Amino acid sequence: MSNSRKVLILGASYGSLLGTKLLLAGHSVTLVCTAPTAKLINAEGTIVKLPVRGQETPAIVDSKSLSATLDAATPDQVNPSDYDLVVLGMQEPQYGSPGVRELLDSVATSRVPCLAIMNMPPLPYLARLPGVDTDKVRSCFTEPAVWANFDPDLVTLASPDPQAFRPPEEAKNVLQVALPTNFKVARFASDEHTAMLRELQTDIEAIRFEHESGPVELPVKLKVHDSLYVPLAKWSMLVTGNYRCVQAEDMRPIRDAVHENLAISEACYQWVCELCVSLGASMDDMVPFEKYAKAATGLAKPSSAARALFGGSANIERVDLLVQLIAAQKGMQLTELDETVAHVNKRLESNRQLKQAG
Repeated sequence: MSNSRKVLILGASYGSLLGTKLLLAGHSVTLVCTAPTAKLINAEGTIVKLPVRGQETPAIVDSKSLSATLDAATPDQVNPSDYDLVVLGMQEPQYGSPGVRELLDSVATSRVPCLAIMNMPPLPYLARLPGVDTDKVRSCFTEPAVWANFDPDLVTLASPDPQAFRPPEEAKNVLQVALPTNFKVARFASDEHTAMLRELQTDIEAIRFEHESGPVELPVKLKVHDSLYVPLAKWSMLVTGNYRCVQAEDMRPIRDAVHENLAISEACYQWVCELCVSLGASMDDMVPFEKYAKAATGLAKPSSAARALFGGSANIERVDLLVQLIAAQKGMQLTELDETVAHVNKRLESNRQLKQAG
């Protein structure tokens, strides 16, 4: 194993998935979360349930049984300079909330490299993409100013492809993995920071977990790519499936958004791929539509963005709007996406009016 690293992860829900893989690989992890969740995790640890290929029963990874150190803290209790890597594992609207905003600014000024596992690429990451005018996409962000002090060279992005959720009947320290794909990470600007990511990749690949059936390889790896555009492969999936769950009056499962009219879905998907290629991506960076459509057959719930919208959220991650505005910079337009953006805008406006009235 490489040197043991200290990793700070903002977000104890989805972030605990990557955190658990790092713990299994012998690295120490601090999860940043709310005070009640931090108290629970410090007392009882985390539990992550991962499917195992060829086995009926999942691997249940209890952090308390691992030799590496896990602790949890509130945003005001950590100093980013104490860590080798900061992972941004919250949803974009959360970074503007009190406490988190101040911590994010400390992360920026600490100059510790940051790996975002977000659907919404942070503004400093977008600044690394030639041909994207970040000034023209600021309106997509809940609080664009929180990213102002970051050096783009110190920020990279992983496609958050693995799907995981907190089972509603379980405590907040339990996470279940539903779709065990990999975190596909773009390199940092510097070779030194990229080398650290590759070390973590190697350490995670070497993990063997003692399952009831014997030592097994666990899914959900870290895969480091030289291409800056590999994480953008998620955009086609989000625009075709997740955001098209949102309709004028109600929401539908991702599976239905994709499969009710496969021809429209494929046209939408390929259009987003072409947009990424116009920014500098290769088609090899993208995921073939057929592979995505097959995976979508198992996605029987509406997306988390749709559920948040219809649950009354005043802010969600706006990848739909981001793609629309970046496409406009390239002279590209898609009616299907315009309709989706309009549905999301209308629902957000309604939610905000209700909040103000209440």
